[in-house]
Amino acid sequence: MRLLIDADGCPVTKAALKIAGEQNIAAIIFCDTSHVFNFPNAKVVTVEKGADSADFALVNEIEKGDIVITQDYGLAAMALSKKGIPITQNGLIISDENLNLLLNTRYIAKKEKRAGNRIKGPSKRSKEQDIKFKNSLIYLINKNRT
Repeated sequence: MRLLIDADGCPVTKAALKIAGEQNIAAIIFCDTSHVFNFPNAKVVTVEKGADSADFALVNEIEKGDIVITQDYGLAAMALSKKGIPITQNGLIISDENLNLLLNTRYIAKKEKRAGNRIKGPSKRSKEQDIKFKNSLIYLINKNRT
């Protein structure tokens, strides 16, 4: 088991790396060239800018049982297909059971936006979201430790 982080715009990278270190789990950060990360306890994979280039690099790296931190439901779907375990920055563990609802919600929001309708963006990140993320990540690590 490893921790793979879709780090472009991810507010929990530092918290995830701290937990990975405490749990003695390898961590890999994926980003494009518009971001620079330098964490001593993580491997950083930097790819050229491009639509979903970091996502595809991450997907190519997934092995069965890897935990994938992402807010991208499309990436989460690809992670599940490779037997990865996706979790969002808010601590939602994505599974085959909830994926269709999440993808449909994303589809409807994009359809509304294309139609010119205004979609309310996410609210400011809360301490409760940080706590839920940490608790969910530790739960996943303990549940899937071999």
